[in-house]
Amino acid sequence: MEAQLFVKMVLSSWNTQYAELWKLLDQLSDEQLQNETSPGRNRGIYLLGHLVAVTDGMLPLLDFGPRMYAQLDGIFVHLPDKSGQEMPTATTLKSNLKEINEVLSTSFNNLPAEQWFSRHTAVSEFDFISQPYRNKLNIIINRSNHMAYHVGQLVYLLK
Repeated sequence: MEAQLFVKMVLSSWNTQYAELWKLLDQLSDEQLQNETSPGRNRGIYLLGHLVAVTDGMLPLLDFGPRMYAQLDGIFVHLPDKSGQEMPTATTLKSNLKEINEVLSTSFNNLPAEQWFSRHTAVSEFDFISQPYRNKLNIIINRSNHMAYHVGQLVYLLK
């Protein structure tokens, strides 16, 4: 029962952050997403693409299947904004994010509570013995915080 409560709390936080992201994205135009969040900082489109790439990376990390858009890492994870790479449109990135979250949501709902406390795929069985906090549930906590951080940046695009 306690495990189910922890899982419910963490997934509730994820869902809240995801809803806040979409509430903000619905308010921002494609033109606004082309702007820097503040002078000399990342543009909104880059942050959106970064969130898509990182969220996509959760699929294999949680053992939910292969990445759907691994090609986005080159643009949105390995290179800085304004590196000259051609970027997908905001509409495409939003669609990608929705598709990834649909897969994640289904997988979240199908994973038994006790499985959330098993190791994620980036930690070895040996390391997990001494570091059991490196589990699947901790990935959701980390990625929820990551999303909240970037929502906090994107909010500066509202005029």
